[in-house]
Amino acid sequence: MKKYFSILKAEFMTNIQYTFNIALGSLGFLLFVATFYYIWHYIYSDPSQLINGYTANQMIWYLAITEIIYTSVKASRICKEVSKDVKTGGITYNLNKPYSYVLYFLFKELGKCVFSLIIFFLIGLVVVYAITGEVPLQEAEVLAPIFITFIFAQIIAIFNAITIGLMAFFIEDSSPLYWMYSKFMVLLGVIFPIEFFPAGVQQFLKFTPVYVTAYGPAKLFVDFSTDKYVSIIIAQVIYVFISYGLSMLVYNKGAKRLNINGG
Repeated sequence: MKKYFSILKAEFMTNIQYTFNIALGSLGFLLFVATFYYIWHYIYSDPSQLINGYTANQMIWYLAITEIIYTSVKASRICKEVSKDVKTGGITYNLNKPYSYVLYFLFKELGKCVFSLIIFFLIGLVVVYAITGEVPLQEAEVLAPIFITFIFAQIIAIFNAITIGLMAFFIEDSSPLYWMYSKFMVLLGVIFPIEFFPAGVQQFLKFTPVYVTAYGPAKLFVDFSTDKYVSIIIAQVIYVFISYGLSMLVYNKGAKRLNINGG
């Protein structure tokens, strides 16, 4: 694993040189949050009013956290890069290398994503606090464990993007799959908490990436509890193994298909 962490460190250090450019990338996120700030405050007749267990300010913070995680991963770019490797045959150069293509790509992207996450989070913290006048965290000590859930959310999101990109082994263009996946995530996880959906849909969403990459980390930030934290961390760890296993399954089947075809 040491070689993979070296890749992560190298990417992280490289991105430090582009801090200003990455910070500029937060403008879209800030516009998104500002837009929904006015929408939610229009919906809430009283800012202290509870709708499905959330106050107006909690909804803004929930939206900000999910958007920070979603924006920092750049899953669309990851999917396109993997798909391009498959289509151009560039992935064949990695078949006999002493490392896993999937893990190499994970740690390379994680180095970029974690740095973007830190920058977006710091900017978001200042801006959203200026908008709402409060931070929902009651104790600063819980920020570190919550941030761990942010990292796990990124890992799962990266694995999922890699898996979709690797589908180019079997279909001509995997971008429609990513389009459906991204819209599912945005509509059912980034914009609305799970509590806003019918009970049956809520149970379904708990078994999807929505729960571990969007809802879980954001819910902890706006309404932290130890029991909730433990359940979400366990779910994330399980999902890391599932998403990794799925990406490796698709990769191995695709690589086998290349060998059979003489590619």
